[in-house]
Amino acid sequence: MGRLSEILALARSRGEQLKLPYAGALTPGEAWEVLQLAPGAKMLDIRTRAELDYVGRIPGIVEIEWHAYGMRTLNPHFLQQLRQQVDPESLVMFICRSGRRSHAAAAFATQSGYCECYNVLEGFQGDKDANAHRDTVGGWRRAGLPWYQS
Repeated sequence: MGRLSEILALARSRGEQLKLPYAGALTPGEAWEVLQLAPGAKMLDIRTRAELDYVGRIPGIVEIEWHAYGMRTLNPHFLQQLRQQVDPESLVMFICRSGRRSHAAAAFATQSGYCECYNVLEGFQGDKDANAHRDTVGGWRRAGLPWYQS
């Protein structure tokens, strides 16, 4: 079994254990490896424009807001934008700040006909620590994976 198959099997196993409504769940490091090993794989950052502009971006991935900044309702164009940028047959990994919104987006995409959706656990910044700060407990940035600020 190759490394990609191992990672995806682990992600699917997590998905089954957590009873996720999509293919599985990846750590940030695993998601980065999948991007390197699976040329057709896509990562979708669903954070708001403000988060992307002020907190940071992951190079070379698709960006579609799940909610507009300050809004609690779904971006009414999300599915249309997703379909324009990502083939429903692609392996798609969803990431947000901490992994919660991306969980909802992965479930929504699966319900909308995307067949291989994964959530990136911990998200871009991870959970808050005891002092209510992010970037110290898990997350893409804490893992030292590629990112930049606008």
